[in-house]
Amino acid sequence: MWKGRFSQPTADLVQRYGESVSYDWRLYRQDIAGSTAHARAQLKAGLLTQAEFEAIANGLQEILADIEAGKFTWSQELEDVHMNIENELTNRIGAPGAKLHTARSRNDQVATDTRLYCRAEIDQILEKLRNLQRSLVMKAKQYADTMMPGYTHLQRAQPVTMGHHLLAYVEMLNRDAERLNDARKRLNVSPLGSGAIAGSTICLDRHSIAIELGFDSVTENSMDAIADRDYIMETLFAIAVIGAHLSRLSEDLILWCTAEFGFATLSDAHTTGSSLMPQKKNPDVAELTRGKTGRLYGNLNAVMVAVKGLPLTYNRDLQEDKEPLFDSIDTIKLALDVNAEMIAAMVVNEATALTAASDPMLLATDLADYLVRNGVPFRKAHELVGKAVAMSVSTGIPLNQLSDEQFKSISDAYKSDARDVFELTKAFSQRTNPGAPNSANTSRRIAYWEKILSK
Repeated sequence: MWKGRFSQPTADLVQRYGESVSYDWRLYRQDIAGSTAHARAQLKAGLLTQAEFEAIANGLQEILADIEAGKFTWSQELEDVHMNIENELTNRIGAPGAKLHTARSRNDQVATDTRLYCRAEIDQILEKLRNLQRSLVMKAKQYADTMMPGYTHLQRAQPVTMGHHLLAYVEMLNRDAERLNDARKRLNVSPLGSGAIAGSTICLDRHSIAIELGFDSVTENSMDAIADRDYIMETLFAIAVIGAHLSRLSEDLILWCTAEFGFATLSDAHTTGSSLMPQKKNPDVAELTRGKTGRLYGNLNAVMVAVKGLPLTYNRDLQEDKEPLFDSIDTIKLALDVNAEMIAAMVVNEATALTAASDPMLLATDLADYLVRNGVPFRKAHELVGKAVAMSVSTGIPLNQLSDEQFKSISDAYKSDARDVFELTKAFSQRTNPGAPNSANTSRRIAYWEKILSK
């Protein structure tokens, strides 16, 4: 493609080192769509006849069909997806194919392709996010009032419900969806027509190209359009945060499935065994998800480091954006699918969770609130409850079974009704603020998400 300037062919090692078609071939749909829109603009500008345009458009569709059918042979010598398709088009239709590259560069071509690719993949990821949310909401509804301990520092803290706990991840995933939608808005701008760096003296109708490709607008600075990879970094960041949320969910599931917790059981279809220990049932899906999150972080970091020192505009370093992008997209799509399926099949061991939630220590803060309602300043109430906890620990008497005399020995602020605090149902009913884990709030939020996710 640059033979006019060079007197020697590209060395084989350089070809192998510089080719990208081994992975960027997956941009073929976007490349063909962009080329078709570009050819239509050439027709409108009088650069192509109607017959030439039809030959190009039909030829590109035939190539698309061959690629989809697995009948297309990709050539490493042609470096990338763009040149492979253009070369094949010219071989098939002759001179009109050689006109296709008029007024464009591979620089604005690849920027267009990757924007279109990110847009399409974001749409798929969003639907998979929603599917996982649906699984979580379904499971939250099934176990809406199942009581369990909530944890801070991985120590029992206060009682919550399984429904409330699972809905926390639905909220996280919704923020992830919002981030992806925001990224989609920013990337949906057409760079085609920016050329290699400074546009072209042959001016095509960039707005009509953008409309045909579904872009909202066109870029306003040709140099920025060529150099910009913000949209890839932002997409990778959004995916990495999804990974973080999936990893946290995985950690909860791993803990819940241990004999020590015993709050949940995953299906045999979503666990594995041991080649040595016949009793084992391992939460490998959750562990793999936790591990793959590091890979998502690494992909984001790889692109950010590749871009950080580049002068404007295009530098070949930017070729290194695609493998991390493709890998993160493939990884998160599969992770969302398998987690949605695994959650849907999960069983919560309600009796075990309730037994753990019945630990009276979980309501120590409620006891402090009781003292506050009796006129004790909170810091003093905190101290008095701390002394009651210390007495419980030292005597081995559960906190809710300390006698009136024992409570009175700590402070006269304790009345005979102090032990009423330890009724779990009463404790939940008193949490009436929005966002608290009471039955009404949980039911209301489940209904909200069912409505949203049914659309």
